[in-house]
Amino acid sequence: PRIRFEAVSFSHDGGRSRALDGFSLDVPAGETVALVGPTGAGKTTAAHLLLRWIEPDAGRILVDEVPLAALSPEEWRLRLAWVPQHPRLFHGTMRENLRLARPDASDADLGRALDLAHLGDLVRALPRGLETPVGEGGERLSGGEAQRLALARAWLKDAPVVVLDEPTAQLDLATEGAVVEAIERLCRERTVLLVAHRLTTLAAAG
Repeated sequence: PRIRFEAVSFSHDGGRSRALDGFSLDVPAGETVALVGPTGAGKTTAAHLLLRWIEPDAGRILVDEVPLAALSPEEWRLRLAWVPQHPRLFHGTMRENLRLARPDASDADLGRALDLAHLGDLVRALPRGLETPVGEGGERLSGGEAQRLALARAWLKDAPVVVLDEPTAQLDLATEGAVVEAIERLCRERTVLLVAHRLTTLAAAG
C-alpha cells in the first residue's frame, strides 16, 4: 500500500512542545523511505502516528487514499510489522515469542523466519532449540540476537507494511552487518518506513 502523511502536526505536553508541524511524506507502495535526523526531530513520532499509538492534532495519514483514521487500530495493526530499537520480548521460549506474530505458525514456518533473520543456525545449535527461554525482556539474549528475533517475528507476520525504528542502534559492528542484511531482505517488495540516526542504518534502505 501507498502511505501518505498530509500536513500532519503533533504536539507533546498539551501543545507546548510540537514534535511535527505540517509534516508531509509520500511512501510509495513497495518502497522504503528513511527518516534521518538527530534525536528530537520527530522521526519516532511519525512512526508512532503510523502505528496508531497516537493521533495527529492536525492533518491526516492516508493508506491507498483511505484515511488511516477510518480504520480501527486493531484492523490496521494486522497489516503492519514493527521492529523497534529495543525489541519487545517477553518471558517465555523462543517459540512463544515468535508465535506472538502468528499463533498458528508451524515449527517449519518458525525455522524459515529464523533463517531469514540469520538466527536459525544459532537456535538449532542450542540444547533446547525453540524451547530456549529468552528471559523477561530478552535478558538472556545479546542485543544482536534480540534484534534478529524481532526481525524473525516480522518475517513470520509477513505484513505488507513494516516500521523500523533505528533497529541497529544498540549493535556492535560485527552484529550490525547480519542485521542490516536481514533488514534489506525484509524490506523487499514491502512498504517500509525506516527511522535512522546513523548512515550505516541507511544501507537497509538502499
